[in-house]
Amino acid sequence: MATAAAHLVSDLELARASAQGQMDAFERLYRTYHRRVYSLCLRLVGNVADAEDLTQEVFLHLYRKISSFRGDSAFTTWLHRLTVNLVLMHLRRRRPNYEPMDDAELKVLLEAHRTDDGMSRIVDRIALERALMALPIGYRTILVLHDLEGYGHEEIARMLGVTVGTTKSQLHKARLRLRRLLKRRR
Repeated sequence: MATAAAHLVSDLELARASAQGQMDAFERLYRTYHRRVYSLCLRLVGNVADAEDLTQEVFLHLYRKISSFRGDSAFTTWLHRLTVNLVLMHLRRRRPNYEPMDDAELKVLLEAHRTDDGMSRIVDRIALERALMALPIGYRTILVLHDLEGYGHEEIARMLGVTVGTTKSQLHKARLRLRRLLKRRR
């Protein structure tokens, strides 16, 4: 009797099958990773419509470039690097469509915050998202990859094509700036 693990196919095998035109293999990669790619795009651009468009762009690009995946690194590392690179190119081409909440809307939420504990979490989340979007893209990218996605400095350095020292420095500066932005909001 074959075990369930025997039926599992590695990402490398799926990538190779996709490169040979097997659409079911590519669909399986898409189903496995589309939420992760969308989440990363959303955290980096802060706009649902742009994140959806970028997710589709990532998978179109992946479909065209899947044959270049050699398996030297984990597929997830390669896919994240591809995603981050496409998002960075998108952000360089045009300013993000992030429309921050105006001060009147924020004031209403802050007033409600004083009386409602549930509302305080919403206000805190809004403040954090606004502060994240105010960070320069380089800082934001490394902060998202490290603190939210859980990647180590070595992985981030490989994904972005920078040194480990650069990722550590940028993360430190990002955290400092984020603290200042959040403190200013309070």
